[in-house]
Amino acid sequence: MVHILDLNFQQLPHTIAAFLLLTDQGPALIETGPHSTFPELRRQLAFHGLEPADIRHVFLSHIHLDHAGAAWALAETGATIYVHPFGARHLMQPERLLNSARRIYQDQMDVLWGDMKAIPAEQIRTTGHEESIDLGNVRLCSWHTPGHAVHHIVWQLGDAAFTGDVAGVQIGNGIIAPPCPPPDIHVEDWQQSLGLIRRLQLSKLYLTHFGAITNVSAHLDQLEERLLSWADWMLPYFEKGAGAQEITPLFQEFVQQQLREAGADEMVIRQYEAANPSWMSVEGLLRYWAKKKAETQ
Repeated sequence: MVHILDLNFQQLPHTIAAFLLLTDQGPALIETGPHSTFPELRRQLAFHGLEPADIRHVFLSHIHLDHAGAAWALAETGATIYVHPFGARHLMQPERLLNSARRIYQDQMDVLWGDMKAIPAEQIRTTGHEESIDLGNVRLCSWHTPGHAVHHIVWQLGDAAFTGDVAGVQIGNGIIAPPCPPPDIHVEDWQQSLGLIRRLQLSKLYLTHFGAITNVSAHLDQLEERLLSWADWMLPYFEKGAGAQEITPLFQEFVQQQLREAGADEMVIRQYEAANPSWMSVEGLLRYWAKKKAETQ
């Protein structure tokens, strides 16, 4: 059984989830949330009679701070951390990741994400594409799924999967939005990853942002359509050399209009902005088009 833990990021429900599995080899978490929500993670675990020190295994979709920021705290109490090979070095030496995030978030860094410390190499387990991890009664399969991040993993559990960010963001019955932060957004790779997920013939997806969905085929189709439409929206601005500062308010209004048309109120818009900030997609999609242009020259 999968237990969805709502981490109440920025005091907003249904923005970031972690997922608890009870296995023969001890409790396991899929995702950790940021370290700023670790007190809430502790409270959520207590509802299940657990403490952070009880967690033996942590499976990360990728190392972005909203998904992996508290992994080090669970490693400190003995957990093994499972991650893509490309992400492992940033967990062992997080300075570059933290410095990059601090340049972006500046004085909001600690409030949003909290701390991040190095994880000893012996507590990190890298997993290959299609590799299975057996925990007695639970078997998780690692599927490398780039597009959102080059080091992204979808973790399959039977006919369900924990999809990190590659299956998008959906809060309640809102739109299915593709998170497009820099530096790794690659639309074609993302489409290939969605094709892989389709071939798994899953009946349920667990979204870190947020929760379980069962209309898998329609969900993936709508996500792919919006990913392409957002990239196409950005292209004319890239071609005329517009900067992120000029584009961001226009893109924010574009996204918020889509949310409103789907019935979102101001609270839901706040939840989407917390889970998937519009301004980060501006930076990511501009970088995507710049890389595409460089590839053709």
